[in-house]
Amino acid sequence: MKPAMEKVVLITGASSGIGAATCRLLGQSGTKLVLGARRTEPLASLCDEINAAGGNAIYQKVDVTDRDEMRAFGNAAIDRFGSIDVLVNNAGIMPVSPLSALKVDEWDRMIDVNMRGVLNGVAAVLPHFIARGTGQFVNIASLGAHYVVPTGAVYCATKFAVWAITDGIRQEHKDIRATIISPGVVTSELGGDITDGASIQAMADFRKVAIEPDAIARAIRFAIEQPDDVDVSEVIVRPTASDF
Repeated sequence: MKPAMEKVVLITGASSGIGAATCRLLGQSGTKLVLGARRTEPLASLCDEINAAGGNAIYQKVDVTDRDEMRAFGNAAIDRFGSIDVLVNNAGIMPVSPLSALKVDEWDRMIDVNMRGVLNGVAAVLPHFIARGTGQFVNIASLGAHYVVPTGAVYCATKFAVWAITDGIRQEHKDIRATIISPGVVTSELGGDITDGASIQAMADFRKVAIEPDAIARAIRFAIEQPDDVDVSEVIVRPTASDF
């Protein structure tokens, strides 16, 4: 069994928030990291920071909605490090709004990023895991994978889907680990793309009680560092004072 923190870990949505915090935490522990996001400038800066501190990280521009780019992202890890041990499907968006607002383009984007993005990650990496007889998906869901709130119907639907996909992997592959991390309110850029006026104010109120991304990074590390015969199926992490 490979030592937990010597693994090769791919992380999408790595340019900020939970993704960046996870890269920093794992980078301190000998993990070989491949960082992916659409914005390359923050990725390059983060890689420089990790490597200057003694870590081992590379980055690649990737749009998770593009199946070919996700495949190239996985191939970059294999070309550099020889294998993939973990894929953290972290990229996500949350432009919530009431269904009656009919923001159908935003519905489509959430479906493409939050749901198809995870599936594209699975398609890119699962054959490699099957061939090796080992591997782990860590899929970032949400409290919205467990219940629906007003303005969040489509967002929650995508996160319910992440939950279902992850549990499907667990049931279909007895030698591949599948973990769902479901954060509560976290300080991040998530929701910064809300365009519905009332929802913008509601999100500001919602974020008055929040935890830092490092808390979710620690949960991800906990799941990864378990031995191969232990699958942490799901972790919910929320602010202690949260009403949600």
